[in-house]
Formats: sequence, structure tokens, C-alpha cells
Amino acid sequence: MTNQMSKKLLDQIGGQIGGTLAGSRRGRVHALMPLGAADPEESGLELLDLGRTLWRGKWWIALAVAVATAWGWAWATKLATPLYTAQASVVLEPRQSTVVELEGVMSGLTGDQMTVNTEAEVLTSRRMMGQVVDALDLTRNPAFNPWAGATDDAGTAPSAQVQRDTTMRKVAQVFAVTNVRASYVFNVTAVTEDPVLSTDLANTLARVYVADQLQVKFDATQAATEWLTERVAGLKSELEAAETAVQVFVAGTELISPEALDGLSRQVKDTRARIASLTDARDAAGATLAGLDAALAKGDAAAIARVANDTALDRLIASGAGPDEIRARAETIRRRIEGDRARTEAQIGPIETSLAGLEASFEGQSADLVQLDQMKREAEASRAIYEYFLARLKETAVQQGIQQADARVLSEAAVPLWPSSPNRRRILATTMLFGLLAGAGYVLLREMLNTGFRTAEQLERHSGHSVFGQIPRIKGKKRRQILDYLVEKPTSAAAEAVRNLRTSLLLSNVDRPPKVILSTSAMPGEGKTTVAVALAQNFAGLGQRVLLMEGDIRRRVFDEYFRLEQNAGLLAVLAGEKSFESAVQRIDHLGIDVLVGGRTTTNAADLFSSDRFATLIAGLRKRYDIVIIDMPPVLLVPDTRIVARLTDAVLFSVKWDHTSRAQVTEAIRQFEIAGTDITGLVLTQIDPIGMRKYGYAGKYGAYGGYQSKYYTS
Repeated sequence: MTNQMSKKLLDQIGGQIGGTLAGSRRGRVHALMPLGAADPEESGLELLDLGRTLWRGKWWIALAVAVATAWGWAWATKLATPLYTAQASVVLEPRQSTVVELEGVMSGLTGDQMTVNTEAEVLTSRRMMGQVVDALDLTRNPAFNPWAGATDDAGTAPSAQVQRDTTMRKVAQVFAVTNVRASYVFNVTAVTEDPVLSTDLANTLARVYVADQLQVKFDATQAATEWLTERVAGLKSELEAAETAVQVFVAGTELISPEALDGLSRQVKDTRARIASLTDARDAAGATLAGLDAALAKGDAAAIARVANDTALDRLIASGAGPDEIRARAETIRRRIEGDRARTEAQIGPIETSLAGLEASFEGQSADLVQLDQMKREAEASRAIYEYFLARLKETAVQQGIQQADARVLSEAAVPLWPSSPNRRRILATTMLFGLLAGAGYVLLREMLNTGFRTAEQLERHSGHSVFGQIPRIKGKKRRQILDYLVEKPTSAAAEAVRNLRTSLLLSNVDRPPKVILSTSAMPGEGKTTVAVALAQNFAGLGQRVLLMEGDIRRRVFDEYFRLEQNAGLLAVLAGEKSFESAVQRIDHLGIDVLVGGRTTTNAADLFSSDRFATLIAGLRKRYDIVIIDMPPVLLVPDTRIVARLTDAVLFSVKWDHTSRAQVTEAIRQFEIAGTDITGLVLTQIDPIGMRKYGYAGKYGAYGGYQSKYYTS
């Protein structure tokens, strides 16, 4: 009989399965993927999703742009101080005209990048700022000197130097010097609150810079002239002293010419050669005498003839003369050789004396000549240095009147007619852009920080389970008014949403439609009890025998939905205090039976784990077509996971834009640990106004502008 009623029920709801079945199939696809995995078809839509998110927050973005633009307009027109910018131009002159071909004391600028950078720093140096301050007497201007014009009766004002330094620092802050790219041109910009003052500052800095360059060159040339004058005077004195020393030396020394000194040198060489020749002759005669004496002592005629080397003696020996004749001739030869030797010895002494005199004279003359040459060279060197410095002195003196600056003023600043700051267009554009970015950032940040679910698609993608129903927020301040609304408005959007939930639940298992259905949620206040009551009322409308059981015995909220005659219920049946027939209560206007929880001191989890409860559920399957059990939140107590094992389907309610992703994930994990699974999810308490505000109404027509054509709420 039960199977026949189930088939009849399926026939009655067959026309409602189109859209729900499609959603169920989509949910199954997500259920096949890991928890939290992204759909591959959605990976290419990130930019589109980003655009949709920004479009949903377009009014926030528009508000941010409007506020930022209004603030920018107020700042540009009311709050900001107008500033005027004046600009003068200075150009460097790396190549200058030459009036005379004279080498300058200071060379011109080279024009390389380092020189350009250096001159840019010179333009903003303290020296330039000091000259500008002095030229315009800015120490009397209160805009730059806070002590200007103030009386100093108490003596609290700083010294004049401190005031001048303070003025220079503030003046430097109004200047900006930029080099025009790939040129020798500098733009000198001054920004103040006074257009005339800005013009005077820019022009004055340009002028004092050019004048300072000329003054630096003039000062360098004057210093060089003074130094050269002193140096030339000293060099002149040194030259005169050197020439006088040469004259005195020449007057006090007997000098010969270099040619005569060369002749004296040759005479010394000849005398030395003659002494050497005489010495050799003397030594040779002495050696002959020694050899002849040795031969005579031996009486050897042949040896005597060989030593004597005399022709007459050789003929005498050849004629066969006697030893006496030979000796007599040898003695004669010996006396002659000895006489020659004595004469030679006598000649050597005078010649050596003469050589000593010649050498002394040569050395003295050579030293005097070398000293004279040295003195003349020193005098010539002093003359050359003196003449060079004298020429440079005259050149430098001539250059004092023809110095040129290395820069000139290219264009002077004109008095600005309009303030350069604040730039209203730029400020408005900037603030509008800032407002746009701030608004978009706020929208994206709000979207990032949102941990709830606003669409069934989001919930399915995150959980991996199908969403069986999307129930809008039902009108009514009290829970009983919610039931009255469903009864009185059977064609309302809420009633139709419950019917869709019922259809999805029955189609979740076509072969064995669920009979025992459990309704739960992650945390209290997420609409699980309302879903259970509304679903029971909807099943009863099909002629089904429906029992609504209060399994949340810790909280007990059925009293707020129904006008009950007794409080004894489930716990009294399990304890054997009452029979089921006496404990169950009929709700006539809904057409359902209700079994409340009751009160007990026994642990609820122990009761639901008992065999009596399992037996009760088995008996209820035979007595009723549909049994709906409202259980407590799964994250708070273990009761739900215990009872879920005895049911055919588990409906998990998720409050729209409230239940967090972490809570849903943890609840699903708790069911998985218990070895059970969630049959389907229910997105509850959907706010149609919120759906339209977030831009989802067009995608989910039930909460958009089309509901009035189909629903009567």
C-alpha cells in the first residue's frame, strides 16, 4: 500500500520536476568533486565574476566617487591656498667668443653631464639663496622670516644671522631647478602665494646666478693678478742676484777659454805619454843590464851576444875572438846601456813635476768653468721664469676687462595671471579616481569578508552537495504567523519554494522515496524547524499521513508554532510512561500529527542511541507515510548524527548570507565522521530585497521582478 501511495504521489508532482531535476543534476556534478574544488567550467569566469561583483556594488562605488569628488571640489575651491608659479630660463654657454688669444685664469664650462648637474646644484646652493635674500631684502618679508616686523621688547628674537639662515632655508623651498633634457637650458621655477613675488624670485635667481659667475671669474682674475705681481717681483730679484753672482765670479777668477782648456788637456795627455815612454825605456835598460850581468857571470858568449844585441859583438864572436875580447866588448856595451838608463832616469823627474803643474792648472780651470756654466744656467732659468710670469701678469691684467659669464638669462619670468595650484581639473580627476578605487575596494573587500552564501550555486560549489530548496523569508513576527501565512497563501513564493523542496526530496531517490526525514542545521536560528513544519504541512496537503517529531528536546520550540494541549511526548513514550497514541497530538488545520519532545534529566544522546528509539522509528515507518524529525544543530550536540543513521534523508538548512563557510564545512565533516551523508541542502530565509541589492535577482527570477506574475504573496 505504501508503494502504491508513493507512485501516486510521484504522478501528482511529475509536472514540477523540470527545473528542480536540472538543479539536482548540477548538484550531483558538484558532489563528485572534492570539497571546495572549483568547477572547471567556472575557472575562466573569474574576470566576469569580478565585473559582476563590481556591478552589484555600483551604488556604493557611485557614492564613493560622489563623496570624493565633492571633497576634491571643496578642497580646490574653498580650502586650498592658491599658489602662483613663475619660470625663468637660464642657458649655459660652453663655447664663448674669444676677443684675444690669451689663456684665461679660469676655463669655461665643458658642457658634459657632470658639469650640467653641478651647475644645477649651484643654482640652488646657499650662496645663491643668500644673494636672492639680500637682493630682495626678504628678511623683512613675514612669509619667509617669522620674526619680520615683530617687536622684540623681551629680547626673544634670534640674531640677524639666524634670521637670515631661516629666510634662506624657506626661500630654497619655493625654488625648483630642472634641466631641459638634452640641452644646456635650466628652468628656474618659483612657487609662492603672490604672483609678483614668484616672478621676482625666479628672475632674481637667474640674474644673480649669471652675475655670480662673472664675479667669480673677476675675483679669480684679480687674485691671480695680485699673486702674479708679487711673484714677478720676487723672480726679478732672484734674476738680478743670479746675474750679479756671475759677474762677480768672472771678475775674481782667471779663466781661459774652453778651447785653451782643451789644448791644456791635450798637453797633459802628451806629457803623461812621454813619462810612460821614458819609464818603459828605463825599465827595459835595467832588464838588459840584469841579463847581461847574468850572462857575464856565466861566461857564456852566446848568452852575452843574445842579451847585448850588438852587431860588433856578434862579428867579434863570429871571428873567433877570445873570451877576454868578448868580455871587454860586453863591458863597453854595459857601460853604454847604464849611461842611457841614468840619462833617462834623470829626464823623468822634471817631466813629472811639469805634469803635476799642468794637472793642477787643468783641474782648477775645469772647476771654475763648470761653476761658471752652472751659474749662467741658473741665471738663464731665472730669466725664463721671470719672463713667463711677467707675460702672464700682463695677460691677466688685460683679461680683467673682458671676462664673460658661462651662462646667460634665456628668458625672464612673466607675472602669472592664474594660479598653478590647486589644479581643479587634476584634483577632480584624481579624487574621482580615488573614489572609484576606494568604492571598488570597499565592494571587493566586503565580498571577500563575506563568509555566508547568497546563491544556491555558491553553496553547492563550496559544499559539494545539491541544494534541494531555496526558501524566502516568510512574513510574520511570530512563528505561528509563519504557519498561518503558509496556510492562507498557498500560492505564495514561500509555499512554492516548499513544494520545490518537497519535489527535490522525493526525486533524490525515485526507487525508494524517503519516509523518515531529518531536518537540522549548523547553528540555531537558521530555519531548520520552520523547514520541518512547512515541509510537513506540504506533504499533508497531498493527502499523506505525516508525523512531525520534535527531536530538539534540549530547546523545545514547538510550543511557539502550535497550540498544544499537553507537554508529554517523545520522552514519555520512550520511558514507557505513555503510549504513542496518547502522546501524539493532532493539528487539524495543518492535517498533521505532532509528537513533542517532553522534559527529562536523562542525556538526550543516550536516549536517541537506545533500542527503544530505534524500535519507535521502525514502528512509525509502518504507521505514517512521512515522518519528519526536527533535530538540534549538528555543531552543538551529537544527537543529530545519532538519529541520522535511522533516517532516509537528511536536510541541512543554511541561512542565507549568515551561515559561514567554516560552519557548513565542519557540519559536513561531522556527518562524514559519523558515517552518514547529507541528502540535500536548503538555503533558508532568503531576503528578496537583499538579492536584488546584490544583483542576483535577475539570475534567480523567484526573487526578482517576475514573481508577481506567478505567485500571490
